[in-house]
Amino acid sequence: MNYHELLKNVEDHVNSFFREHADPNLFFHNLSHTRNVVDNSKQIADHYQLDDRNFFIVCAAACFHDTGQLIKCGEGHEERSAELAQVYLSNSGVNEDDITGIKKCILATTMPQAPESLNEQIICDADLYNLGTDAFKEQNKLLRKEMEAVNKVKIDGAAWRASSISILENHSYHTDYCRLLLNKTKAENLDWLKNRQEEKFKKEQEAVAKAAIASQDPLAVNIDDKKIVKPKKKDRPDKGIETMFRISSSNSIRMSVMADNKAHIMISVNSIIISVVLALIMKNLEENRNLIIPTIILLLVNITTIIYSVIATRPKVAPGFFTQEQVENKSVNLLFFGSFYNMGYPEYDEGMKKLMADREFLYGSLIKDIYWQGKVLGRKYQLLRISYTIFLYGIIASVIAFTAAIIFSF
Repeated sequence: MNYHELLKNVEDHVNSFFREHADPNLFFHNLSHTRNVVDNSKQIADHYQLDDRNFFIVCAAACFHDTGQLIKCGEGHEERSAELAQVYLSNSGVNEDDITGIKKCILATTMPQAPESLNEQIICDADLYNLGTDAFKEQNKLLRKEMEAVNKVKIDGAAWRASSISILENHSYHTDYCRLLLNKTKAENLDWLKNRQEEKFKKEQEAVAKAAIASQDPLAVNIDDKKIVKPKKKDRPDKGIETMFRISSSNSIRMSVMADNKAHIMISVNSIIISVVLALIMKNLEENRNLIIPTIILLLVNITTIIYSVIATRPKVAPGFFTQEQVENKSVNLLFFGSFYNMGYPEYDEGMKKLMADREFLYGSLIKDIYWQGKVLGRKYQLLRISYTIFLYGIIASVIAFTAAIIFSF
């Protein structure tokens, strides 16, 4: 069965279905949302390297998962979506096992989500992917606008924010991939909602107090003693730390490039000098034997300078593998290619997941990476200093030697 062609036909059918049954009240559950869910599903499915059949099941379910909203918006749309999927897929020659898998994935998106298989987990996370992205604020506004239009009722801002806070607090991504990728931004979105709720509540209290003072009603000032707990501030400024790591790493890379360029200059200049000496002076040494010693001095200077420059840029080869014990002890730097280039992908993937899930391990690896970059840079610049020093004083000595040889030859 050609699952790639089937998926393309499903996508074309769903696109046409949304255009034919377009509902102006669906500001959120529209074709744009469905396309986003399909893209998210493909991204997560690619990460887990699903085979063609399961990839088709997940993506087809993502295509159909909200089509039931176009028939009747509101609760139960998952069942309607599953029925629409079954009708189309049966007529398209899709086997019953695949159709059952697609229907299960669609029904798994029903809130509260309780997916069982990996396919169901993927589509559930793809459907609520926006909770952990910067697009959440705008998408949340569209969802509120849709709910107001469909139900023909104005939703109070505080009530909507409280509902959104509850959803974020009670939601958790089902796949490791989405937890690692989206949990941080989801927490930031939750903090933003809580801060927004608190700001609005304070303004309402201030308005009540002002009104009480204006009416000289002392009892009205204490109309509400409820307190909203401020979200705890993070112990460390995460964004500042990340910026520091990024700047330090980029500075190290820039300094390393500068060191390599300086070494290249030394190698090129001295190679040219050696070529000139061999091409011009060496031919005439029999006639100018007084220049033998200055020429030897110059050549020794050039060769020594080149040697130190080459050593400065000569890469040091690491073993290229790590052990599980090193990962558990957090003693390996998985951010440096020399620690893993001889390893298989599964071992490296497992190690990186542990690194991303452990803040101490992650920051420790970044610190090690910057430290060893600094050690390598220190060695490079030390060797380059020796190279430049030999070249500087060697050229001076060579010029003096040539001058003295020419003077004493007369």
